[in-house]
Amino acid sequence: MSFYDDLETRSAAQRDADLMAALPEQVANAKAKAPAYGKILAGVGPADINSLEALAKLPVTRKALLVDLQAEAPPFGGLEATGFDVARLFQSPGPIYEFSVAGGDFWRIGRALFAAGIRAGDTVHNSFAYHLTPGGWMLDSAARSLGCAVIPGGTGNSEQQAQAIAHYRPQAYCGTPDFLKVLLDKGAALGLDCSSVVKALVSGGALFPQMRHDYADRGVAVLQCYATADLGLIAYESEAPDGFAREGMILDEGVIVEILRPGSDEVLAEGEVGEVVVTSLNPAYPLLRFATGDLSAILPGQSPCGRTNRRIKGWMGRADQTTKVKGMFVRPEQVAAVVKRHPEIQRARLTVTRTEDRDVMLLSCEAAADDAALAHSIAESLADICKLRGRVELTRPASLPNDGKVIDDQRTYD
Repeated sequence: MSFYDDLETRSAAQRDADLMAALPEQVANAKAKAPAYGKILAGVGPADINSLEALAKLPVTRKALLVDLQAEAPPFGGLEATGFDVARLFQSPGPIYEFSVAGGDFWRIGRALFAAGIRAGDTVHNSFAYHLTPGGWMLDSAARSLGCAVIPGGTGNSEQQAQAIAHYRPQAYCGTPDFLKVLLDKGAALGLDCSSVVKALVSGGALFPQMRHDYADRGVAVLQCYATADLGLIAYESEAPDGFAREGMILDEGVIVEILRPGSDEVLAEGEVGEVVVTSLNPAYPLLRFATGDLSAILPGQSPCGRTNRRIKGWMGRADQTTKVKGMFVRPEQVAAVVKRHPEIQRARLTVTRTEDRDVMLLSCEAAADDAALAHSIAESLADICKLRGRVELTRPASLPNDGKVIDDQRTYD
C-alpha cells in the first residue's frame, strides 16, 4: 500500500496536535490579512483558538451568503487574504467569484487523484469545465502536480473528446460521473477504442452504486472526491482490494471538519447527520467555520486502507431546507431557536403538509417526558419565532430519523 505522503498515516493524536498548532496561526492570518475576518474576529485572541472547543465558539460563515458578501465587498467579500499572487479568476453560477494563486496544487486534489490510482506518467482526460468556472483547473493543476499529462477536454463535444481518447490513449478520466458513460458510449458508437481509460476520479454529481458497477464491468475503477472551489479538497474515497471504494470518504489533511445541526452552531456527535462545516488551512483563502450547505456524518473508526484520518459518509443532501409557509419563509435557524429556548428538546423536526388547501405545520420534538404544558410552551415559542402557528407533538428520544432534516416539506402540487 502506498500513500500520497506521511500525513495520511499519522496517529490520531499527532494529527490533532498538528492541526491545533496550525489553527491559531490560521486564525491570526485571517484576522490580520482578510478584511472581513478582521471584523468577524474583533476581540478574538488567535492564540486562544487552539482546540475544537475553542473553534466551536467562532461564528459560522455560510456559503449561502457569499453572493451578498461579494456584492458588498468585491471581488471576494473580504474573506481572501492579501499579499498573494493571484493567478486565475473564476465565476461560478450564483454568481460566486473564486480565485487561485500561482503555482502548485492550490486545491490539494492531488491527494484524491493518488488515492484513485493515478500516478506520475499517466495521461488524464479532464472533462470538467475550463470556461470561467474553476472545475477544470482544479483537476488540471492537481494532475500536473502529480506529473501527469492532461487532455483539457472540458464539457460537451463528446465526439471530439472520444476521438482524443482513442488517439492519446489516456489511462484516467476526471469529470462528472455520468459524462464518462457519454464518452464511452460515443466511442463505441463511432467504433473507437477507448479502453485505455481504466481509472477515474469523479465529482460534481451522484455516483450511484449501479453506475459504479457498470463502469467496473467496462474495466474502469471509479472513485469520487468531495471538493469545492473555495475550500478545495474536503474528502475522498480510497480503493478496496476488489477494485471498488471502501466505505466512507477520508478527510483531507488540510482541513478541519465539524458536523453541525442545520441552522445552529451545535456540534453533533459521531454518526449524527448534519451540515458539513469546514475550516481551511489555506493561507490565501483562510475560511473559518465555512458552512457548505451539504449534509453528511462522521463515520466511526478508520479506513482499512491504512489512512488514519476521520471519514464522512459522503454527500447526503442539502442542509438549506428553507421553505415558505402561508407566504412566509421558515428557516432551519428558526427551528433551532425554538429548540434552544427549551432544553428539554433533544431533537426536533418541522413537517409541513397541506390539508384542505391550507398549509399545516407540525413540530415533532424528542423529549424524555410527554408533558402537555411543555408542548404548549413550545407551540408558543414556535408562533413567536416563526410568526406562524403550528401543532407540537412530543415523541420519545431517538424516534426521529437521523437524516439531518430539520424542515421536512411534504407538500405536493400535482
